[in-house]
Amino acid sequence: MQKLIEKASVLQEALPYIREFYGKAVVIKYGGHAMIADDLKESFARDVVLMKYIGMNPIIVHGGGPQINAFLDRMEIKSSFVEGMRVTDEQTMAVVEMVLGGMINKEIVSMIGLHGGKAAGLTGKDGGLVRAKKLYVKKGSELIDIGAVGEVEEVNAGIIETLDAGGFVPVIAPIGVGPKGETYNINADLVAGSVAGALKAEKLVLMTDVAGILDSEGKLIPSLHRGEVEGFIAKGVIGGGMIPKVRCAVDAIDSGVRKVHIIDGRIRHAVLLEIFTKGGVGTEITE
Repeated sequence: MQKLIEKASVLQEALPYIREFYGKAVVIKYGGHAMIADDLKESFARDVVLMKYIGMNPIIVHGGGPQINAFLDRMEIKSSFVEGMRVTDEQTMAVVEMVLGGMINKEIVSMIGLHGGKAAGLTGKDGGLVRAKKLYVKKGSELIDIGAVGEVEEVNAGIIETLDAGGFVPVIAPIGVGPKGETYNINADLVAGSVAGALKAEKLVLMTDVAGILDSEGKLIPSLHRGEVEGFIAKGVIGGGMIPKVRCAVDAIDSGVRKVHIIDGRIRHAVLLEIFTKGGVGTEITE
């Protein structure tokens, strides 16, 4: 009986958050280990279905770097990177589009359907969802052409809102379309941030393979304001691959997103724990 009472208490704790976020858009960048381990993939799909059924509007933008690397290796296509960005020639772009827009996207859609939800898989090319332009990487004073890699110019939020209203969970692969119909590979964090900004989303959740933002002693920073970010970067508290994620978070907040959460996707039900509990499990960045 005590265990049943404890379960009821958990539901009671979630009630204020369910009420607050009812009808609100939550954009989730799905990536890292959570996309690889079978138990984490299943729990993520169940969490998304639960969010939809209680009245929230989850939107998923997924990555897929490790899966792309594995497929390129099998095809004996060499991968190269400049400043952390994948050099994407025509042959590589074909693989990227197949893996992101086909294999991974449809697997996520299928998993959500398996657990009772309705999902619609898209790339940024569908209906001009993500308009993009070519990205040049700056290395010192030099601008380097890294092929079919783009940056977001505009997101057609109407497509997503139509799917939300129809009871579907949009599942978006980070592939954009250029002004002449060109196909562009785009960083999934940047697409998620741009989608969240276009929707003025309640939350942007970035799933990673770390606990969140850690201080100089390795302890989790549960919350910080956007104005503190550059100071933490200057001090070296935020460094490496976390810098672009945090700057993406700041850009999203500046575009109208209320909160950004950086969470550890290796924890089962991490999204629910961050959104529906007082303590949360990651770092939230607020205006």
